[in-house]
Amino acid sequence: MTNQRQNTITLAFTGASGAPYGLRLLQSLLAANYKVYLLISSAARVVLATEHDLKLPSGPDAAKKALVKLLACDPEKLEVCGKDDWFSPVASGSAAPNKMVICPCSVGSVASIAHGISDNLIERAADVVLKERGQLMLVVRETPFSTLHLENMHKLSQMGATIMPASPGFYHNPESIDDLVDFMVARILDHLGIEQELVPRWGYDQRDS
Repeated sequence: MTNQRQNTITLAFTGASGAPYGLRLLQSLLAANYKVYLLISSAARVVLATEHDLKLPSGPDAAKKALVKLLACDPEKLEVCGKDDWFSPVASGSAAPNKMVICPCSVGSVASIAHGISDNLIERAADVVLKERGQLMLVVRETPFSTLHLENMHKLSQMGATIMPASPGFYHNPESIDDLVDFMVARILDHLGIEQELVPRWGYDQRDS
């Protein structure tokens, strides 16, 4: 695998609540000099507008332009893919990044991925990562979980996916919503093996010198 492919990742936003998690993660991945293939469901656009007052254009190129302006990032590092862009690299095992995060991840997406539905590019990209034995992380946002939700997550966990519910901790004494968002994003980055300074690691600043 080339170094260029190692420094790429697929990130998907679905229609679950938690848009701030996804945007902060996108910002952090770009800051870490990753090339990000971003997939945004129709429902995710509604959530972005509702929770973050961000109304992204429906076209991939226009959405990319808006995000580049918002995040002040290198446009070469961000690729927004349409939901039916079957010629995107993420749709093929021979070209897709070997890491993918769905954040936030709806339980509907969990169900489709668990059963190999692949009706849209997000589901297909996740299926590719699973079949290629890559790293798939699902930041699920739902409460309570039904038995069906738990069964689907269990099935995906057995396939090697990491199930990471959006459950921020409080032991770092958060003072704002941003602190809670950063906690979850830091945990995601840790599991991806990407250095982060968003949240101190447990024990390193609690011990007496």
